[in-house]
Amino acid sequence: MPVTSVSGLAESRISIDIGGTFTDIVLVSAGRVQSIIKVLTTADDPSRAIAEGLTRLLEDLDPAGVVELIHATTLVSNALIERKLAQTALVTTAGFRDVLSIGREQRYDLYDLFLEMPRPLVPRRWRWEVTERMLANGEVETPIDPVEVERVARQIRRSGAEGVAVCLLHSYRNPAHEQLVREVIKDVAPEIVVSLSSEVAPEMGEYVRACTTAANVAVLPIIDRYLNRLQGRLDELGFNAPIHIMLSTGGLAPLSAARRLPIRLCESGPAAGALSAVYFGRDDPGDLLAFDMGGTTAKACLIEHKAPLLAPAQEVARVYRFAKGSGIPIRIPTLDLIEVGAGGGSIARRGPMATLKVGPDSASSVPGPVCYGRGGSEPTVTDADLILGYLDPDSFLGGEMRLELEAARRSLGTLGASLSMTAEEVAVGIHRMVNETMASAARVHSIERGRDLRPFTLVATGGAGPVHAWGVGRALGMSKIMFPAHAGVASAVGMLTAAPSFEYARSYLAALSKVDWDEVDRLIATMDAEGRAELAQIGVRDSSLRTLVAGDMRYQGQGEPITVELGEWPLLQRKLVGERFRQNYAALFGREPAGVEPEVLTWRVRVLGSSPELNDDVRSGTSTGAIKTHRPMWSIETKRFVDAPVIDRSRLEAGTELLGPTILEEKESTAIIGVGGRGTVDRHGNVWVEIDG
Repeated sequence: MPVTSVSGLAESRISIDIGGTFTDIVLVSAGRVQSIIKVLTTADDPSRAIAEGLTRLLEDLDPAGVVELIHATTLVSNALIERKLAQTALVTTAGFRDVLSIGREQRYDLYDLFLEMPRPLVPRRWRWEVTERMLANGEVETPIDPVEVERVARQIRRSGAEGVAVCLLHSYRNPAHEQLVREVIKDVAPEIVVSLSSEVAPEMGEYVRACTTAANVAVLPIIDRYLNRLQGRLDELGFNAPIHIMLSTGGLAPLSAARRLPIRLCESGPAAGALSAVYFGRDDPGDLLAFDMGGTTAKACLIEHKAPLLAPAQEVARVYRFAKGSGIPIRIPTLDLIEVGAGGGSIARRGPMATLKVGPDSASSVPGPVCYGRGGSEPTVTDADLILGYLDPDSFLGGEMRLELEAARRSLGTLGASLSMTAEEVAVGIHRMVNETMASAARVHSIERGRDLRPFTLVATGGAGPVHAWGVGRALGMSKIMFPAHAGVASAVGMLTAAPSFEYARSYLAALSKVDWDEVDRLIATMDAEGRAELAQIGVRDSSLRTLVAGDMRYQGQGEPITVELGEWPLLQRKLVGERFRQNYAALFGREPAGVEPEVLTWRVRVLGSSPELNDDVRSGTSTGAIKTHRPMWSIETKRFVDAPVIDRSRLEAGTELLGPTILEEKESTAIIGVGGRGTVDRHGNVWVEIDG
C-alpha cells in the first residue's frame, strides 16, 4: 500500500493512537492511506506528541480539509494503574459504607498467607452514608431526606474532594434517590463533579457497581483536563474537525461521551488493534487471533464470525498483573482481551536462581531500549531482536531513527556475563521467553472460552508483533499467519474502519418463564433511543443503525452468568432465548444441569452503525527489485544464524510468493518468515504465511 503526497487533499480523516512507546498518526483521503507519522510518546503530556506529529503533516496538508479526527488513548488505564487519580468521595446507602473494602470476600490465591488485596479507590474517611432504601423491584421503602443529603454535601465540600461517586442500593431499578443526591450536591458545591451508578453501570452487584462508579469519577477530571489541552493544541494548528473517541468495545462515540463516561475508554487503544485484525483479515473465511505487540505490552483477542468477542466487565490495576481477582472490577462493555507485559521495551534482567527474567516493566519511550541511544541502560526485547538480525539498525522507522547495535550488544553481554551466557545466547533466550509468555497467555485465554486456537489465523500487528508472530504461532501449533500492510500502525488504521456504536445495560432479574416481556421491550426501547441520540451527535443517521440485543443469563442457584447474543431488535424471537442460552452453556461447559430453570439478570443493547470502507488494493505483478539486500538472522528451526533476503514491502505486488527465511521491511515494522514458511501477497498487500509443520 504505497503512501502518496497529501497536498491538495480534501475530505480527509485522521486517526491518532497513543501507545506506551510511540504515538501513531494516519491520514486517509478518498478511502486510501496517504500519510503515516510515528513519533515518540511524551508520557508527561501525550497531547504534545500529537501536536508534533500533526505539525509534520501540515507541511503538505490543509487542516480545513480534515473532516474527522479519531482518537484512542491509554490515559484512563494508566491513571488507574498508577493511582494518579482525582480525590474521590463515595455516597452510599446507610450500612453499605464498607462495600469497597469487603469486596467479594474471596481470595484470588488460597495458599498465599501474605495475600495483598487491591486497595479501594476511595479510602474509608472519604465515604459517606445517607438514610434511604430502595427495594429490588424499584419501590421506595425508606424515602431519602434532602436535609440529610445537604449536610453530607457540605461535609464533602469541606473535605476538598474533586468528585463524588453516588452508589445507592438497587438504584439500577429506580434512580430517583441518586438523582436527588446529585441535585443537592450541585446546589451546595457546583464545582464538584458527580457520577451516578445508575448512569455509569446500572447493573446488579453493589461492589462492582460502586467500583465502576468510583473509577469513573476518579479519572473524570484527568480526562477532562487532557481533552481540553488536546483541543487547545488542535485549535492552534487550525484543526476544526470534530474529535471522535474510540471506546473499549471498538466503537466510536462523541467527545461528550468521553467526558461523561471516561471509564469506557479503559481499553480504547487495545480495542483498535483488534479492529484492525478484523479489517485486514476480512478475506479469511475462518476465525482469527489478533496479536498486537507494541513497545510496552502485547494483547490478544479472539475474532469469530468477523467480530471480536465482547465481555461485560474487566479488571484494572491488578496487584499481580496476571492474577485474576487481584484487581479492581470494572463493569463496562469491552472487547475480550488478554494482555501481558511483553513488548519491544520490556526489560531483561537476572532473575532468581540466576535465571533470565523479561518484563513486565518496560523502558517505554523514556529512556527507551539501549539501542535507541536515549539513555537506556538495561537490555530490552528490541535490543535482543536487533542482535538476532531481525531489525536493521540503519532502516528502523524508515531510517528516521538509527539503532546503536554495539550499545545493544554490550548491554546484553553484561547481562550474559552474570548468567554465564554470551550476548547472542541471552538475545535468543529473551526472544524465546517473550514468545512463550504470549503463547501461554493466549492458550489459557482460549481454553477458558472453550476454543482451540490451532485452526485460527494469527494476525500480527504492532511494531513488534510481526517480529515475534512466527515464534508465537509455532508455539501455539497454528498453521497460518497474516502480516498486514503497515502493521506497525495497524491500530491507527483500525480506528479508521471502526463503526460508531454505543452500549447500554439494565439489570432486570427474572426466571425465564416469568419474564415480563412488555417490561423487557420497554427497557430495550429506552436503551435503543438513548443510543441513537448519542450517535446522532456525531452525525449518524437512524436509518444506518442496527440494534443488537444480548442477555446475561445463568441457571438458578449459580453465581456468575454468561452473556448470550440474542440477535437484532425488534426481530428478537422470545421463544429462542432459552434455547440459545442452553446452546451457549453446553458449548462452554460441556454439559447442562438437569431440572434447573434459566434466569436473566441483565439485558444488553448495542446500537451499531456501519463501518467505513478503505481502498487498499495493490497492483498485481512480479515485485521486481523488491529484494534490498541479505543479512544473517537467527532461525528458531535450525538454532543458528541463516542468510535471509531483506525485502522492501512497499515493492511487493499482489500474487508474489515468498519462501522463508525472509525478512519483510517497511517503515513501521519488520515481519519475519522463518525456515519452511511459505507466503503469498494478497490483493490488499497483506502477506499470508503457511507455517511448515
